[in-house]
Amino acid sequence: MQNNLQALIEQNNFIALAPLAGITDLPFRLICIECGAKIVYTEMISAKALSYKNQKSLAMLKTLPAEAPCVAQLFGSETEIFASVVKDYLHNSAFAGIDINMGCPVPKVVKNGDGSALMRTPEKAYDIVRAVKDITDKPLSVKIRAGWCEEEKNAVDFAVLMQRAGANLLIVHPRTREMFFTGQADHNITAEIKQRLTIPVIANGDIASPEDAMRIWRQTGADGIMIGQAALSNPWLFQQIADYRAGRAVSLPAIQTRIELIQKHLQRACAHYGEKIAIPQMRKNLFWYTKGLKGSNKIRSRIATAISLPEVDAILDELMLLNAD
Repeated sequence: MQNNLQALIEQNNFIALAPLAGITDLPFRLICIECGAKIVYTEMISAKALSYKNQKSLAMLKTLPAEAPCVAQLFGSETEIFASVVKDYLHNSAFAGIDINMGCPVPKVVKNGDGSALMRTPEKAYDIVRAVKDITDKPLSVKIRAGWCEEEKNAVDFAVLMQRAGANLLIVHPRTREMFFTGQADHNITAEIKQRLTIPVIANGDIASPEDAMRIWRQTGADGIMIGQAALSNPWLFQQIADYRAGRAVSLPAIQTRIELIQKHLQRACAHYGEKIAIPQMRKNLFWYTKGLKGSNKIRSRIATAISLPEVDAILDELMLLNAD
C-alpha cells in the first residue's frame, strides 16, 4: 500500500467514509475530512461508463489535495474494461488507491453481474483483481458482503480468493445481498475473515456511534472501520470516535458551528455543480442534517421548495436562532 494508507493501518487510525452512490461526492468528502475522517472514498463510478468517456462519470473522478487520501471506487464486471480504465484514468492519478465494489445490492447493478453479483462468480472477480494489479501498483481494495443470501454466505472463502488475486485490503459489510441494509450486520464474519487473511481488513456496517465503533473494532480485530449511513446526518461522528478513543468527552458541536458547516457544504455544492443543480440535489442532505432539531419539520418543508442559495441560507439562519441556547 502507498505510505498514506499504510500509515493509517500502522497507526490504528483507519477511520473511513464509505463509498455511497449519489452521496460521497467531492463537497461531502471535504466536509467529512474536516470532521475527522482519516480517509474517504468516492461514490461508485461505472468502469463501463468511463470506458465510453461519459462526462458525468469522468467528473466524478475529480479530486483535490484537501481531501487526500481519497480512494476511487469502481464497479463493473468486465475484466478488459477494468484494466483499460485503470490504465487510462487511475494509474497516474492523485487517488491514494482503487476500490472495486463487489457488495452493492441494488437491482440495476446486480442484474448486469456487477456489485454483489460478483460474489456468485468468484472466478470472474479473481480475474478482475488480477487484471487491475497487472496495470497499477496503486493499493487495491475490494469491498464485499457476507454473500448473496443466507444459503450462499461465501465471504470468508471469497476474501481468501481476493487476497490470492492480489488485493491489498479487504472491506467487509457482513450483510447478505438479500438483506440489503436491513437486519443486523454479522461481524463474526468480519472477525473470521480477519483471522484468515494476512492483508488488512476493514469493518463496515452498523457503526452509528463511538461505542459501536469501538465494540466492532474489538469484536473483529479489524485494522480499521468504515462509516456509511450514520455520517449522512452526523459527519461529526469521525471526530466523536477519535474523542471517545482518547478518553475525551463526546458531544456534538454547538448549534452555530453545526449550521455553519451545513451552509459550507451547501456553498461548496453550489460551486461544484452550479446552484440550479445543487439546491435540489442537496435537499436530502439538508433533511438529514436538520433531523431532530427544534422546528425542523416546518423548516424542512420550506427547504423542499427553496430554489436559491440565499433562500436556503436564510432558512438555516432561522433554524440556528430557533435552536440557540
